[in-house]
Amino acid sequence: MGTRRRHLVVSATDGTLRRPVELAAFGLIPTERIAELEPVSKRYALALPPALVRLIDPADPEDPIARQFLPDSNELENTPGEIADPIGDNVYSPVEAIVHRYPDRVLLKLLATCPVYCRFCFRRETVGQGKGVLSSEALDRALAYIAAHSDIWEVILTGGDPLALSPRRLEAVARRLAGVAHVKILRIHTRMPVAVPERIDAALIAALQASGKSVYVALHANHPRELTQAARMACARFIDAGIPMLGQTVLLRGVNDNAETLAALMRAFVETRIKPYYLHHPDLAPGTAHFRLSIEEGQTLAAALLGRISGLCQPTYVLDIPGGFGKTPIGRNRVRLGKADTGEADSHEIEDWRGIVHAYPPA
Repeated sequence: MGTRRRHLVVSATDGTLRRPVELAAFGLIPTERIAELEPVSKRYALALPPALVRLIDPADPEDPIARQFLPDSNELENTPGEIADPIGDNVYSPVEAIVHRYPDRVLLKLLATCPVYCRFCFRRETVGQGKGVLSSEALDRALAYIAAHSDIWEVILTGGDPLALSPRRLEAVARRLAGVAHVKILRIHTRMPVAVPERIDAALIAALQASGKSVYVALHANHPRELTQAARMACARFIDAGIPMLGQTVLLRGVNDNAETLAALMRAFVETRIKPYYLHHPDLAPGTAHFRLSIEEGQTLAAALLGRISGLCQPTYVLDIPGGFGKTPIGRNRVRLGKADTGEADSHEIEDWRGIVHAYPPA
């Protein structure tokens, strides 16, 4: 396998694989599957950078890294309930590139490209579809919207992956946000430390710090193998520069749908000085049914983490309600009202991490 990889000349100058024929040349898929997967890669963007190529074990048909990033013919099968805009970005977009779903924060979508395309992405109908970087005119309108709404306390840079922009472009956006006094927090959602760890350098960090805001970086990772030594070093460059990091994970069938893997991932986050934040129930994006678990399965897994791993490692299990109604915690309810013989509530029943129920006074 290693010899084949060394001698392949790929189409992208950065070594990123973008076509099924390139995946086959690297031994990541059988040659006979090229024709089957060509329509998938044409429908939904494909990009696999070298750092992630090296993580895939082609000999393992159930490799969790491959499952996240290699195309699958199941992606062309839509199931009932799946929608192109599953979390309602468009419903709450007053101007291009802005999503203002919650009162005190907005998403600012700077581009529609990523260094790697997750096969379960909730924005797969728009991200990677050739739209590229936001135009300067659209950026002006988006920043004007932020400046005009004094309730906006936090701006979240997303996309696509905002760290795919050059430090020069990022710094230009950061400096313009620096002039908006009511914005106090700048948050960046990214996969870059995992996908292209060398990208996280002094110039990129300085670009983000040019905002003069409190900067946070949220890293998306779904399996402990993604937190390689190179990825951890990239995260350390953020953290050592005074930029705290959060971890976001999507619960995915065949990737992290067991308590052992989730526990290892959450511990790996904390070892890397990243605080686990959200464990997302997968969204109803088209062609992603093969990744989805039931909410009941997710609740069982989230509950299994209690007591198994430190409180530092506990994420909040959430669902982004379809239609743009926002995220809500959906972990198992461990509090019930106890009933006396009279039918009146006389206590609370509290379930501990072992499943044992205890009485607690109602007031």
